[in-house]
Amino acid sequence: MRPPVPLSVEAAAARAAGRLSRLAGRGGGTTLPGKLLWKLDPGAVDRLGERLPRGSALVSATNGKTTTAAMAEAVLAPRVRLAHNDSGANLVSGVASALLEADGAELGLFEVDEAALAEVASRLRPRAVCLGNLFRDQLDRYGELEHVAEGWRDAVARLDESSALVVNADDPLVAELGRDRVGTVRFGLDDPRHARPALQHAADSKYCVVCGAPYDYAAAYVGHLGDYRCPSCGHARPPLDLAARELELHGLDGSSFDLVAPEGTRRIELGLPGLYNVYNALAAASLSRALGASLDEIAAGLGSFGAAFGRFERIPVGDGRTVLILLIKNPAGANEAIRTLVDGGAPSTALIALNDGIADGRDVSWIWDVDFEPLAAGLEHLVASGDRAAELALRFKYGGLDERAIELAPGLEQALDRGLALTPPGGELVILPTYTAMLELRHVVAGRGYARNYWEKAPA
Repeated sequence: MRPPVPLSVEAAAARAAGRLSRLAGRGGGTTLPGKLLWKLDPGAVDRLGERLPRGSALVSATNGKTTTAAMAEAVLAPRVRLAHNDSGANLVSGVASALLEADGAELGLFEVDEAALAEVASRLRPRAVCLGNLFRDQLDRYGELEHVAEGWRDAVARLDESSALVVNADDPLVAELGRDRVGTVRFGLDDPRHARPALQHAADSKYCVVCGAPYDYAAAYVGHLGDYRCPSCGHARPPLDLAARELELHGLDGSSFDLVAPEGTRRIELGLPGLYNVYNALAAASLSRALGASLDEIAAGLGSFGAAFGRFERIPVGDGRTVLILLIKNPAGANEAIRTLVDGGAPSTALIALNDGIADGRDVSWIWDVDFEPLAAGLEHLVASGDRAAELALRFKYGGLDERAIELAPGLEQALDRGLALTPPGGELVILPTYTAMLELRHVVAGRGYARNYWEKAPA
């Protein structure tokens, strides 16, 4: 029997493969080392995690996990050296790649795909886990929400008793995961001025997790997230340990709120707009606090945060013009992106790119549950792009947009050029892409020198 290959040799081989991939200009360098290591020795991920003296923290959610993890990084980086998968590679291979690059790191901070949470948690034995939300997403891959929730229940049940669990109390399915766990930290919004008058038609968790009766909502903020109560059995949103109150939304320029915790209150000035980013900030604040950050450190970190790539990211492209990229991938996230755009002044030109790759979800029927109509009402030009550009154009035609305002440009580079041609100097082109379309568009923009590739580190 051959002796096992030392971890140092496995790691060196995997890192070398990643460097070669990056030199070839392929973003796969962010995951290839981890994929190779996972293939060579799955247990290597466990051993790499054990090398982090302060352990690991995990962030998972359907919507917002990349931004939440990036916000937590902004809070924690000044106080501790981090290993962080900031490229967004959030399967086991992506986490493994981040661990391979973690020389000198003390704490791991990893966003994790919803379906990979149980596997990653079992290997890293995290000291903290933050669960943000569960929305309908990629039904061909994840199945129904209850299926994902079952995997999360298993992950939570296997957590060490000393591990901190942070949950969004405004999401009935997520809040329920921490019901029987001592010390669970629960966060949520508490400002009914910004609630919708009723649940949207595409809301996902409308029914009581205990008895199945429809919830009553005192406040519905984003999708099914809000202050809920079952009129039949009394199951309700649990008390909040951290709350966002006195919210102010400043159009597309940002937002602010009072972060209320047991030890005090801090005013948070956020450079990102929309209620969904308030949720992301609140999740990051709750996780950072569980890892030892003070309220002052949280306020400073969140106040300095810009944007995660492709998530409300502004990129200058010459002649005073900018592109504004907002990832959309499911009804809840798309509706909030549109709500934020319209509240900030609806654009007259938009590029929307719909792909149906594996990472997007093959089933694109979700676009018919998105409320595109408020956006369409202000559009003079729509450039429909991506693999399913024709279906997207049909959705807007049925939504009332004059077909003369719709241009088909399936090729993403062609669509970007057309969108920019329709954008006057000093103007902004709004781009709403699905995941693989977002990566390709950013690659095009980076290739023209306007931005870094998403796998490249910012200069020190």
